[in-house]
Amino acid sequence: GANSAADTGFEVANSCRFDGSADYLHQTFSGTPTDNKIWTFSCWFKVCQIGEYDQYLFNTYETGFSRLYIKSSNSTLELGGADDGSGNAFILNTNMVFKDTSAWYHVCVAWDVTQSTASDRCKIYINGAQITSWNTETYPGQNVSNYTFNSAVKHWIGRYKFGSDGTGSYWWDGYLAELVIIDGQALAPTSFGEYDSDSPNIWKPIDVSGLTPGTNGTYLDFEDSSNLGNDAFGGTDWTEVGLAAADQAVDSPTNNFCVMNLLDNFYAAFTFSIGNCKLVNSTKGFATGTFG
Repeated sequence: GANSAADTGFEVANSCRFDGSADYLHQTFSGTPTDNKIWTFSCWFKVCQIGEYDQYLFNTYETGFSRLYIKSSNSTLELGGADDGSGNAFILNTNMVFKDTSAWYHVCVAWDVTQSTASDRCKIYINGAQITSWNTETYPGQNVSNYTFNSAVKHWIGRYKFGSDGTGSYWWDGYLAELVIIDGQALAPTSFGEYDSDSPNIWKPIDVSGLTPGTNGTYLDFEDSSNLGNDAFGGTDWTEVGLAAADQAVDSPTNNFCVMNLLDNFYAAFTFSIGNCKLVNSTKGFATGTFG
C-alpha cells in the first residue's frame, strides 16, 4: 500500500467510505466522447471485506449483458465486459489477490482498442507495476465497441446492476479515493502516482488536477462532504445514493488509518461495518486493529 503518514509531497485529504449495502454514485454520460476507444480509469482503494464473491468498484449498464465492470472477485481483481450480439466478451482476472485490509492499493486501467497487439489494448497496473500474470486472460478485439463505457448509459461507482431489468445489485465494501476517468487518452500510472524517493517500493499519489479529462472525464476527490459526487475537473457531478457527509473519511492513501482487523478476530459471529470501524458481535471474543 501507500505511506501511512507522508510528510512531503502531495497529500490526499479525503476518501469516500462505501459500506457494501445500497450506497453508491451514478451518472449518465451525455457528451459526445473525445474518443470512445481510448480511455483511462484510475483510483485508490482500501478493502474492508475479503473472500466475497463479487464486489464492484465500477460498472456500466445498458440492457441485457452489455456492460463493462471492474470488481474484486474472491479477492482477485477483474476487468471484464460484454456486448450483446457482438460476441466480443472479454475478461482479465488477476492471479494477484487483495487481502491486506490495512493497505491502500492503486489501480490504473489504460484502454486503447485501436492497438493491433491484443495485450496492448488493455493494461492494468497495481501500485505502478503492470499486471502480467492472469487467472483468465481474454482481451477485447481490435476496434470493438466500448462495452457501453463512455457512452450515454448509466455508469455506477460502488454498485453492479444485473438482470434483464437491472434491479439486482452487488456493492463495494471499502474506501475509494482519487477516482479519475480520462476520456481520449490511455495514460501510464505515472500520471497518477510515483515511487517514494526515500522508500522506492512505496507507490504514492501525485496531484492529478492538471490532467486533461476529455469530454466525459471526471475527478472525484471527495473533499466536499455535502457533495461527495463533485467532479473536481468541473464537469457533471455524480449523483449520490445512500451516501451522507459522515461517509467522507480522512483515511486516505497518504494518511492511512487503523481500522478493526477482520483477519485477526475470534468468533465468526462478528460483523464488521462502517469501513471496519464498527463491530457487532453476539458472543464474547476479541478483534485487533490493523496497526499495532
